[in-house]
Amino acid sequence: MNWLTNFVKPKLSALVKRKDVPENLWQNCPSCGNMIHHKDLKENLYVCSSCDYHFRMSAEDRINLMFSEEEFKEIKFESLNDDPLNFVDKKKYIDRLKQYRKKTTRNDAFILIESKLSEKNVICGFMNFEFMGGSMGRAVGGAIVKGAKIAVEKKLPFIIFTASGGARMQEGIISLMQMPRTVAAVDLLNQNQIPYIVVLTEPTTGGVTASFAMLGDITLAEKGSTIGFAGKRVIQDTIREELPIDFQKAEYLKEHGMIDIVCHRKDLKNTLNKILIHIHS
Repeated sequence: MNWLTNFVKPKLSALVKRKDVPENLWQNCPSCGNMIHHKDLKENLYVCSSCDYHFRMSAEDRINLMFSEEEFKEIKFESLNDDPLNFVDKKKYIDRLKQYRKKTTRNDAFILIESKLSEKNVICGFMNFEFMGGSMGRAVGGAIVKGAKIAVEKKLPFIIFTASGGARMQEGIISLMQMPRTVAAVDLLNQNQIPYIVVLTEPTTGGVTASFAMLGDITLAEKGSTIGFAGKRVIQDTIREELPIDFQKAEYLKEHGMIDIVCHRKDLKNTLNKILIHIHS
């Protein structure tokens, strides 16, 4: 035993060093438990080939799914005072922003672009869950308002892909004010008869759900997405009743008239193309 422990094991460890093995090479499907190689998962649009579970996608991956690089132009939105409340919890808010900006190479949790779908120009917004859970603060609210104004000015459809835990608590009441602010932006689109399409993805919750995310002229949702305001467990504890297993899932909301279409990720671009062709006809 000592020979195995003291000689063989160190030799094997030297041959197969942990640092030579890439991290996140395999991913476990939370639905069926299937182990999926990262390359296979990416090639299948981050959808489990065994059970069709839709993994979360970064905003950049989602943009690449919808458009090729030459098809879109990013629209910059104004930078703001990063920490108007000087908020501190376990870490200063300003330090959290620096951390996520370094991690994502983005200034905030929203990407605004102009591109083409069905040979027609559109304004598209993508919430980035990798940046502080896609939470909505002043920068995100401002980007949505800017997108709506550009859509009105150019008379182009406005499409938003949501992925968010809700309002950003580090901005307090300022983040909550983005709810009526974004609702007003949607109202501007309505007044000018500009089509507004929302694509709900995993997850869409909190103040985002309670504002612009549920106001689309047409509302789509990716298969299996979690969509709601308060968490399921919170609701159960409040009303002291068991809720359906699929409560707050896209399919449940469609069944109850809250959304129009539940779409598989591989069909999403084609579905949006058909909708836009119908709008322009």
